[in-house]
Order: sequence, then C-alpha cells, then structure tokens
Amino acid sequence: MKPTGTDPRILSIAAEVAKSPEQNVPVILLKLKEIINITPLGSSELKKIKQDIYCYDLIQYCLLVLSQDCSRIQGGWTTISQLTQILSHCCVGLEPGEDAEEFYNELLPSAAENFLFLGRQLQTCFINAAKAEEKDELLHFFQIVTDSLFWLLGGHVELIQNVLQSDHFLHLLQADNVQIGSAVMMMLQNILQINRSKRTKMLLEINRQKEEEDLKLRLQLQRQRAMRLSRELRLSMLEIVHPGQVEKHYREMEEKSALIIQKHWRGYRERKNFHQQRQSLTEYKAAVTLQRAALKFLAKCHKKKKLFAPCQGLQELTDARRVELKQKVDDYVRRHLGSPMSDVVSRELHAQAQERLQHYFMGRAMEERAQQHREALMAQISTNVEQLMKAPSLKEAEGKEPELFLSRSRPVAAKAKQAHLTTLKHIQAPWWKKLGEESGDEIDVPKDELSVELETLFIGGTKPP
Repeated sequence: MKPTGTDPRILSIAAEVAKSPEQNVPVILLKLKEIINITPLGSSELKKIKQDIYCYDLIQYCLLVLSQDCSRIQGGWTTISQLTQILSHCCVGLEPGEDAEEFYNELLPSAAENFLFLGRQLQTCFINAAKAEEKDELLHFFQIVTDSLFWLLGGHVELIQNVLQSDHFLHLLQADNVQIGSAVMMMLQNILQINRSKRTKMLLEINRQKEEEDLKLRLQLQRQRAMRLSRELRLSMLEIVHPGQVEKHYREMEEKSALIIQKHWRGYRERKNFHQQRQSLTEYKAAVTLQRAALKFLAKCHKKKKLFAPCQGLQELTDARRVELKQKVDDYVRRHLGSPMSDVVSRELHAQAQERLQHYFMGRAMEERAQQHREALMAQISTNVEQLMKAPSLKEAEGKEPELFLSRSRPVAAKAKQAHLTTLKHIQAPWWKKLGEESGDEIDVPKDELSVELETLFIGGTKPP
C-alpha cells in the first residue's frame, strides 16, 4: 500500500526509474543521496523519506544494482560505493510496517552479503592493480563499502552473526595485503565491540527484568501475607463478637473501609488536580504581581501629575448651570452691596492678586525643589554612614578601602580633622601637662591651626579652590 503525502522528489525519482533503461538506473538512484544528506539526521522528515523510498521499491532497486557486474554499471566503483552508502542509510532507522518479516529476514541479510561480496571484489582488484594511484582509489572505495557495512550492523546488530558466518568475510580475513588486512581487522574490531555492547545491553535488560519479577513476587507475597493476617484478625474478632452483633460489626467494617478508600481516592484526585493546575497557579501569581506593580506605578504617576499640576480646569458647565450660578451671584450682590470702586482701583487689586498668586506658586516650586534636595542629601548621608559602619578599621584596611573613610561634606571633614588634631595634640603633649586631666576631658585646638590644616585637607568629591 502506497503511503499518503509522499515526498514529490521520491515520486519523481521512482517514475524516472520506471521509465528509464536499465543502464541509467544506477545514476538516477544517486539522486537519493542528496535528498538524504540535506534532511536533518534523526528527524521525523527523514524517517518519512525512508519509508517512501522503501514503499516505492527504490531500496530493492539499489540491492539489484549492487548484485550486478560492476563493469556493466555506469560510473564503476564510484557509483557502487555511493549506492552502498544510500542503501545502509535507508535501512537504518526504517520502520517497514506490514512487510517487517520480509525486510528483516530477506532484504537485510541480502544487503550485508552484497556488501561483503563487493568488498571481496575490491580486494581482488586491489591485489591485481599495478599503479599506485589505482591502488589508492580502490582502497578508498573499499573503506567506503566497509563503513557502509559497519553502519548497517550498528543499526541492525542481529546481522553480525550472518556476517561472521559468511564465506566472503572469511576470504577478506585471509588477505595477504597489509592495507586491506588492516582495514578488515579494524572492521572486525568494530563489529566485536558492537556485539559486546549488544550482549551487555541484553544482560542489563535480563537483570532488570529479573529484578522487576523479584519485586513483583515480593509485593505479591506481602499482599498475600497482609490479606491472611487481616482474615485471621477478622476471624478472631468474630469469635469475640456476640452472634447478634455480627451484622452490626460487618456494617461498621464496611463503613470504615469505604471511608479509607474514599480518603485515599480524594487525596490522589486532589494531588493530581494540583499538579495539573500548578502552571495556571504560577501564571495567576505572576499576573497578580504584574498588576500590583502596574497599579503602584500608575498611582505614583497620578500623584506626580496631581502635584505638578495643581490648577485643574473646571468642568464644562451647561447653560442651565450657568444661569443658576449667575442668579446666585446676582442675589449675593444685591444682599451685600459694597462701596463703589473705580476701575483703576479694581485693576490694581486684580494685579496685586495675580502677583501674590504668582509669588505663591513660585515659592511652592522652590520649596518642592528644596525638599527634594534635602531628601537627596539625607539619602547620601545615610549611604555614607552605612559605608562607614560596614568599612573595616584603618589598621585592617587594604587597597582602596581607605577611600571609604573620605566624606564629601566639608563640615563632616572639618569635624573629623579637628578630632584627629585633638588626638595628636594629646599624644604629643609632655607628660607633665596630662597630670591634671581626666579621660573624658577635651583638648582645645586653636582655630588658626585648624584652618591651616583644613586648607590642605582633601575632601572626597570636591575640587581644590
């Protein structure tokens, strides 16, 4: 049965093979190599292409071409070596489907036997060749054929037994040429490694199955033992219970059993639902976090906008509202008649009111800038204090750590310098001047000395005058 959705390239090659004469078929089959090479290895697309190649009998065509006389094939050993690569790559990773028995029992052994026969022919041609260039070329083709055989055995390890029992392989092992013999021995070593790894996997699989069977047997024995103990306990309890209370006892046991079963079932169901809803819960928490951050940001922006734009425009008034407000103003004016005022005085009062409003808004903006400046200074002072608290002592300081003790504030630097000079004065003073002093007394430093020292004091973050 032909597969649906076949690759058009495979259809084209199959149609061309069916219409072309026999001598052109090998060259047409070489087009499969380009299709296989450009498809990613291990992808589902490559698997589908291999199935299409097998369903349209292109693998069988390759096998028939390899069984022919090499002298009749267009392109000679170059075409044959490339066809061996195509055949081995198509057979590895192929799922034959309904024709699995024919594929594994007939096609694969025939392909391995043809590879060995081609290797034997190349061995004969290599021995009979006279020129060194011809020998090198034949050795290269021999290496390609052995690599294709090794690739086929790597995908189908059950063919190793057929290869080791083949007469062609025995003739290859008996080669007198050093180069051919080394290549055959290398192939034999690789085959034995594959066989050894196969046996290791089989042993591991057998041990795993044995462990699983032992575990199942132990669990079955434990279950049987638990059931026997439960039945013995029930029988012993039935001997104690009065005959008239047996039905009541059975009813209580059934209720307890039902409760236990329901409890375990509900726990399993809730755990399963929780694992299924974990992703949605994570997304919900992330959405809540994002919404909270967005609302905080919008509230902060609204607060800033309200702070920097205190004068909001009045809402648009309707005609009825304007008439109502005008009537209220007229009534208020009639009830509170004031002294007459000239236009000049009215303009002066209006100008004064505008000037005061302007002064108020300018002062408010200056106060806000001053408040921001104070907050920045407080933050800077807090940072400096925190750095000083975490900084090591001067004795333990290394590298650039002493720079942490520098301050950008001139009053702080002056106070630190004053304390330093006080300590130096106290240390350098003669002993007889310290007789009447106590540990808590302070030593006064002249202002001249303090100002002189302060002029040479380095204050971090400032430039010298």
